[in-house]
Amino acid sequence: MDVKEMKKLLVENNYKITKQREIVFNVLNENKGNHLSPEELHEIASKYDKDLGIATVYRTLVIFDKMNLVHKLDFDDKRYRYEIIRDDDKHQHHHLICKNCGKIIEVEEDYLDTLEEIIEDKYKFKVSNHDLKFYGSCSDCLNLEKK
Repeated sequence: MDVKEMKKLLVENNYKITKQREIVFNVLNENKGNHLSPEELHEIASKYDKDLGIATVYRTLVIFDKMNLVHKLDFDDKRYRYEIIRDDDKHQHHHLICKNCGKIIEVEEDYLDTLEEIIEDKYKFKVSNHDLKFYGSCSDCLNLEKK
């Protein structure tokens, strides 16, 4: 999604188009796959507008979440992280979380399509999304353990 589409969605959902919302959107778009916390997002966005407050970032993320522009992610580190929803996202992708260093690796492949079909057939339940996290040790940490 580009800025033009984001602005159109804001108007369609009765939100104002502001410079701050555009900055937050652009920072999220430029950091695809980085899973930014509101504080990290604020730090980057402040480079474009030094007057942009953290409260504005939080409010913008709430709006973007309501409009399905972002995924709100919980990696069990006591703070939410956000990433922009890409045009080709059917639903959230999966994550590998290293319990040693905290690295987060995205799994682009969706191996659960068959399971979703089984759930829909067996339980007459329409799956709209799912969230799957694997915890373990990343290759960097495994290599450190070998030394």
